[in-house]
Amino acid sequence: MRTKGLGKENFKSIYVSFGLLMMIVISGIIGFILIEGFTFSEAFFMTIITISTVGFREVHPLSELGQFFTAFLIVISFGIFAYAVTTLARYIVDGVLRNYIKDNKVKTKIEKLNNHVIVVGYGRNGKQAIEELRRHKFKVVVIDQKEPIIEKIREDANLLYIHGDATQDETLMDARIEKARALITALPNDADNLFVVLTAKTMNPKITIISRASNFNSDRKLRSAGATNVIMPDKIGGQRMAKLVAQPDIVDFVEFVMIREGEEEYIEEISCKEMSPQLTEKTIGEWSIRSTTGANIIGIKTADNNYIVNPSPKVHITSNDQIFVLGNPDQIKSLKKVLLGG
Repeated sequence: MRTKGLGKENFKSIYVSFGLLMMIVISGIIGFILIEGFTFSEAFFMTIITISTVGFREVHPLSELGQFFTAFLIVISFGIFAYAVTTLARYIVDGVLRNYIKDNKVKTKIEKLNNHVIVVGYGRNGKQAIEELRRHKFKVVVIDQKEPIIEKIREDANLLYIHGDATQDETLMDARIEKARALITALPNDADNLFVVLTAKTMNPKITIISRASNFNSDRKLRSAGATNVIMPDKIGGQRMAKLVAQPDIVDFVEFVMIREGEEEYIEEISCKEMSPQLTEKTIGEWSIRSTTGANIIGIKTADNNYIVNPSPKVHITSNDQIFVLGNPDQIKSLKKVLLGG
């Protein structure tokens, strides 16, 4: 995890100031040993009280050359010592040290992630995507290169982040792109999203990629680059506004179902890969799902990526299908037990 902007400048100032301070201390020790014949401990003590100007008496009376050397040491060290102390104080007060410690803790957590989701861009779309993913208990890593946004993200103790440019291989590697299950790129610029998609797909060919797009012409390019799906917020927003005029209750009902959690009903997608072989010989009607579990199968995604909405009781479901179920947590849990033959 790289430190940028103000943090990088502060780190450089710390290194420079302490480097200069160490040079002065070493020079003072050597000077007092050679000129006055002090022991190392005496020379070190004399150097420290000289550059800090605390006003203690010298450990031994100084020769004329030693007095000139001490005066010279005070002149050249006064500004360096003040600069070092001021830099360290600013480093702590500005929160750079705190951020550095937090960034390293976050980096350690990210290094242990598997099957997580990477979200590029913490704007309006990115933030909404993260909230939804966390609501469904996904592990999320957000990438953004703007320092003010990273500062805002740091306020959330549970959100993992990387301060960097997602178009760079190193940044995606820091986010463990090779172990991620999906990537959402929600940058405002379509060209940047395209570059992120190309880079991510090269590093993890199996990853699911959802990209934001502003221009209609970008849809084909992003899909060609490897995006699994392309979302155009402006288009969706326009359709939703029209639906709210033409069919307002339908829109409200769908949103009502989609955002409910806890003990309320919601829609869940369930894979049939581990479905009991006995169920493949039966139709949905013969499963008696509604009567035995209380849940409803409202849709099916077949192996050839076709969708069946409100499937007939006569439909057979195969192990290559995905089913969409409406119900509360207990009902869906019961349906999964039936699906697994348990």
